[in-house]
Amino acid sequence: MNSSFAYLPPQERKKIMLICDDIRVHSGVATVAKEIVIHTAQHFNWVNLGGAINHPEQGKRLDLSQSTNETTGLTDSSVIMYPVHDYGNPDILRQLIAIEKPDAIMLITDPRYFVWLFAMENEIRKTIPISYLNIWDDYPAPMYNLPFYEACDLLMGISKQTVNINKLVLEDKAVNKVIRYIPHGLNSDLIKPLDKNDEKLLEFKKHLFKGKQYDFALLFNSRNIRRKQIPDTLLAYRYFIDSLSIEQAKKCCLVLHTERVFEHGTDLDAVIELILNGEQYNVIFTDAKFDPYNMNLLYNSTDAQILLTSNEGWGLSLTEAILAGNPIIANVTGGMQDQMRFEFEDGTWIDFDADFPSNHRGTIKKHGKWAFPVYPSSRTMVGSPATPYIWDDTCRPEDAAEQIAKVYNLSSLERKLRGLAGREWAISEEAGFTSEWQGARVIEAFDTLFSTWKPREKFELINVNEVKDRIVTHKLLY
Repeated sequence: MNSSFAYLPPQERKKIMLICDDIRVHSGVATVAKEIVIHTAQHFNWVNLGGAINHPEQGKRLDLSQSTNETTGLTDSSVIMYPVHDYGNPDILRQLIAIEKPDAIMLITDPRYFVWLFAMENEIRKTIPISYLNIWDDYPAPMYNLPFYEACDLLMGISKQTVNINKLVLEDKAVNKVIRYIPHGLNSDLIKPLDKNDEKLLEFKKHLFKGKQYDFALLFNSRNIRRKQIPDTLLAYRYFIDSLSIEQAKKCCLVLHTERVFEHGTDLDAVIELILNGEQYNVIFTDAKFDPYNMNLLYNSTDAQILLTSNEGWGLSLTEAILAGNPIIANVTGGMQDQMRFEFEDGTWIDFDADFPSNHRGTIKKHGKWAFPVYPSSRTMVGSPATPYIWDDTCRPEDAAEQIAKVYNLSSLERKLRGLAGREWAISEEAGFTSEWQGARVIEAFDTLFSTWKPREKFELINVNEVKDRIVTHKLLY
């Protein structure tokens, strides 16, 4: 399965209306959406309702076809952009459906942003199907999302856990849907291992480390928000450093690529002052907005990536680290499990079902040699009005420190070999964590949808504004 062999002449291509972030901006959703468009432009025509708060270009119609051609090497792509405030509204959508006549609608991000659209599903699905790329879900199975999933004809999950959740929520209704595993894919030509003597890399490291030489550099790259558990990461780093001699400690550093202070996270300067107050603790901040090239330099400047997020749909920074050839230290939760490649006794990559919904307990121990898993020590239920319940998986900083030490105690050569094994697997067909494989999977999913879809007939409306209490029938083994 390779998207490069799926070329169709423009007149034979289906047109998909993509409703998500403006694919030109630097958000996680936009990055994923852009890669999908680029790597399927030879097979589909695209119309992007590109959302942003108070979008400055709202009301315009932009033709991105030429820039797509330049990126892809095509000569006949068709990518149209309609910038909108938020993600649009019913009037805008009806107007653009009439103008563009799409063959399908594709949604990316939290379904609650699209309540207004799902409320229109009875009119939309009379003529075109609705698809949804589910980028984040966690247990217990979110039965409150049933109306949203029920309103979709194609459900794509970025993780094996998310695919399982789709099936658990839909129950017997799942047989009438196309459900596919579409893990995140990144450009493996941009994020890749570099020669340690690369001039640009040496220059970048000199600037990053202010001329100092370190034997071991640990990287955290993510947003400063509560669920990323950055204070626990700092504690884990302290426990690791405290296990070393002073001279060994001075040759280690923690690189934080994040905001120092953020309203949805914490004041990291204050935390560092409290728990990392000493010359043996080297913490380096970088909050520059790096492009992919410089992000690759950052990964190649460090020896391992750590991410202890308490719940995570996927964890793009782990994928980037793997593609750059670095080992990963990560909490065993959500989509991060996929990237560690836990395997059954017969060597097959694990999958999930109602009886085995997650590996957070470490039921399956064997994993990829590039992965250093940290198993959650506690599971608490949190919630909000929009998300009434979700598990929060937290791990002990002491356990994370032990995994950091394992990576540290490897020779530089062994770390590199393990990291390269991770990259080799990530770009393989089995994992397919590249833009090309993601594109191929999206093409297969939509082609299946178009060949099987039947227009919605008139029946009882799905009420997306009223979610009734439901009993979760699968086993709560989480």
